[in-house]
Amino acid sequence: MRLFRTIVSSVAIFMLIVSVFSAYSQTRTPYQDTHLPVDERVTDLLKQLTLEEKIQLLGYNSKGVPRLGIPVYNWWNEALHGVARAGEATVFPQAIALAATFNDELQQNIADVISTEARAKYNLAVKQDRRIQYMGLTFWSPNINIFRDPRWGRGQETYGEDPYLTSRMGKAFVKGLQGNDPHYLKTSACAKHFAVHSGPEANRHTFNAIVDEKDLRETYLYAFHELVNGGVESVMCGYNRVNDEPCCTGNTLLHKILREEWKFKGHVVTDCWALEDIWRRHKVIPDAVHVAAAAVKVGVNMDCSNMLQDDLLKAVQQKLITEKEIEQALIPSLRTQFKLGFYDDPALVPYHSLGAESVHNAHNIEQARLAAQQSMVLLKNDKNILPLSANKYGSILVTGANAASLDALLGNYHGVSSNTVTFVEGITRAAGPATAVQYDLGCNDVDSVHFGGLWASETSDVTIAVLGLTPVSEGEEGDAFLAAHGGDKADLSIPASHLVFLKALRKKHNKPIIAVITAGSAVDINAIAPYADAVVLAWYSGEQGGNALADILFGKVSPSGRLPVTFYNSFDDLPAYDSYATKGRTYRYFTGKVQYPFGFGLSYTQFAYEWKQKPKEVYKSTDIVSFTATIKNTGAMDGDEVVQAYIKYPSGERMPLKELKQFKRVHVAAGNKEDVSLNISIADLQKWNLKSNAWEVVPGKYTVFLGGNSQDEKLTYTFTVKK
Repeated sequence: MRLFRTIVSSVAIFMLIVSVFSAYSQTRTPYQDTHLPVDERVTDLLKQLTLEEKIQLLGYNSKGVPRLGIPVYNWWNEALHGVARAGEATVFPQAIALAATFNDELQQNIADVISTEARAKYNLAVKQDRRIQYMGLTFWSPNINIFRDPRWGRGQETYGEDPYLTSRMGKAFVKGLQGNDPHYLKTSACAKHFAVHSGPEANRHTFNAIVDEKDLRETYLYAFHELVNGGVESVMCGYNRVNDEPCCTGNTLLHKILREEWKFKGHVVTDCWALEDIWRRHKVIPDAVHVAAAAVKVGVNMDCSNMLQDDLLKAVQQKLITEKEIEQALIPSLRTQFKLGFYDDPALVPYHSLGAESVHNAHNIEQARLAAQQSMVLLKNDKNILPLSANKYGSILVTGANAASLDALLGNYHGVSSNTVTFVEGITRAAGPATAVQYDLGCNDVDSVHFGGLWASETSDVTIAVLGLTPVSEGEEGDAFLAAHGGDKADLSIPASHLVFLKALRKKHNKPIIAVITAGSAVDINAIAPYADAVVLAWYSGEQGGNALADILFGKVSPSGRLPVTFYNSFDDLPAYDSYATKGRTYRYFTGKVQYPFGFGLSYTQFAYEWKQKPKEVYKSTDIVSFTATIKNTGAMDGDEVVQAYIKYPSGERMPLKELKQFKRVHVAAGNKEDVSLNISIADLQKWNLKSNAWEVVPGKYTVFLGGNSQDEKLTYTFTVKK
């Protein structure tokens, strides 16, 4: 009898399980089935959405569709050099400073930290049902526009003036943000602003960039193409027009090149309220309804405004667009959400358990310090005044408008850290309690008459003056509210009061003065250098800027940052700011004298180069150029060398003077040597032929040279490329 009851009970339990499973199966639809391919799940979800629901999902501030489990979600999130505008996060050096590291391996590690913190913050926010702006997983970074002109205030957001360096740093950043899981994105990265977008900032909402196909392909689209090939999930179209076509409704960029030619499968998001610009300011399409239809037809998938949500239904009613076209526009952004795991059991997503312990921890802070160390550029070091010996200098004055400035560390598009170390704090800590460190503001940005700290400087053994720019004097329109031209720079000068203050310091005494310059762009170092024994460019160096500067000043590390932009003598040496022709711009085409060349940066040690394996003499267009150089540290201090490989081309139409085509950072102990092997694809040397309207590898003699900057030809070798 007991056996019978046991059997009956077991059957009952089995039937209950079958019943529950059957009910579950009947209510579970294919879009919720993680075993199906993402595209099948997206197709199933689309079938269940009404037209009105499809339209509202095309806006960045989405209310979701609760009946189908589509969450409320705000697509607008920033992560230029750390999770931005979302509270506690590790703040890394500004993007231009990260480029100055010439270290794409470190760049990927940094982006991995950023995406880890982003996932952790997202998990914590969702648990509290905070589905708000800046707490999501779709990041509108990196900015890979070419910093073609130092007047552009937003140049600090970029990786500099060189397409190759920009592509390397951009791809590394995307890899770190998006992760390497085969099924899930860690976060979604976005390449912006597509395309030909680098000022003038004041009229970016009306500007029409005129550029021919050669400059477009070789300079302005190169990095975008590389990031698309590297799997970037999103591309943001810009505010401006290119050759009369608005970037967010232009057939050439969004449809012909991005979708048809490059086969981009991700989603396209507009810059914020860029669609409004098209009819209100560019005035090339009559009204919002027509703009909404045009944007969807050409390939926009996500609107950073409310225009698509407000006006697409009207466009359907006016027969300007079909529901099928709206569905096609929605597919890529839904696909992104599926890849982020929005519709799956959180336990299946490998990042679901990240929490507060992953945000701004000791490892992440150390990465910020390392990045700041490798980004700072030593521009002058008379009589090897640096590094400072703690035993030699018993008293130090730290002064200048930016010595204790938070803005001078953070740059723009930044997060907030509870552990920010200003320059004066870092120096004080490193000098130790046996050193008399004083701080005095010294000057502000406007008063060129009244100064503090002069007597303290006169009575101190060494003065460290932290001067230069901040993000309120260069940056994005509206944010850089003290900039003269809508965010752009009027000249290369630092504030006049800073320079007069530095002169006043020098007039007081002949003791050592170290000038530390903060900026996100090229400045006039020639005006500063005569009054300082050493000059360090610190950029906007992030939360650990103070510690990193002290590490360099006191010789804990040798400076190793390299300039990702050319430092010109004057804006007068450059073409008109609104000209997008590359002639006369950047180290690739500028023939005049400069203050400092692209790739420049001093060290506390010296490096000698010699060939270990030279390139071959002859190559075909499908070959790889491989070579190895031995780098010897001939100085007395361990240090990093940034080995840069440039190509000089055969004679041809509008060939660049030279181009960076490989680089590698290598650490070499004093007296030791390291071998550096590099490869350059001949295919990457192709140029755009305006007559055939196609890429070609020009046959002829090429020269590769290796050195520490774009004018430093330590090793050279000439080879031939045959048809």
